[in-house]
Amino acid sequence: MPPSLPSEPGDAPVALVTGASTGIGRAIALRLAAEGFTVFGTSRVDRDDADGVTMLRLDVTDPGSVDACVGSVLARAGRIDVVVNNAGVLHEGVAEETTTAQAEAVFATNLFGVTRVSNAVLPGMRARRHGRIVNIGSLAAWVGEPGSGFYAASKAALARYTEALHHEVADLGVDVSLIECGTFTSEIGPSASASSGVIADYDHTREAAHRTLHERLDGGADPAGIAAVVLDIVRSPAPRLSYGASPEARRVPAMTVMLPERFATGRLRRSFGLRRLRRRTA
Repeated sequence: MPPSLPSEPGDAPVALVTGASTGIGRAIALRLAAEGFTVFGTSRVDRDDADGVTMLRLDVTDPGSVDACVGSVLARAGRIDVVVNNAGVLHEGVAEETTTAQAEAVFATNLFGVTRVSNAVLPGMRARRHGRIVNIGSLAAWVGEPGSGFYAASKAALARYTEALHHEVADLGVDVSLIECGTFTSEIGPSASASSGVIADYDHTREAAHRTLHERLDGGADPAGIAAVVLDIVRSPAPRLSYGASPEARRVPAMTVMLPERFATGRLRRSFGLRRLRRRTA
């Protein structure tokens, strides 16, 4: 049992993992269960329990669903020690083709879904002066790549929210961390939303973005790597704010900050097969 998570004699720490039916969330839930945690996983649709994980139905965009899910965990386990906010959606679409409603739907899950769940568990954590919240972020927050602008924006917003919350609750005994993930094998791709409007001027950009995204997903790393990082965080006596889950999670932020803008822009455009930008003269 992680020494940093106090519990009554014989009790196991209680963890709630959102988006735990497949991919990264499932890997995290199973790993925590294997390490002796009492684990509740969530899914938007009913799922059977598996390998020590009790599955609950949860729609993070619905405040009533969030309250009911958290209430169910508290009724069964008495408390929540760890929350892993993993539920997320991926949106494919160039900016002009994406409607405001579609963009809002991305933020409803990737940002406000996290804030809803966090706000539902924080009163109990503050009362006990102990708790861990781990938010699953993305390296997309560092770079606005073609075809994924609103996804990147939602993850950038999540990073800043996590940073603010980290400082706000640190003196109240609650630790908040962000894991910046690279590309991992996940079923988020098939469940991704896509823009409905098609503008011919963007055909090449859209196709290049789609191809690049799915090549990355197909060649992604094992989600077990993220599960291992989550375990390290909840076992740590003093978790950091930010963690990387792959070598690229260390490389991308450094390159974004250190490389000259012109070089970084050219590198990104080449990777998507886009034309080199030419300087305009006044």
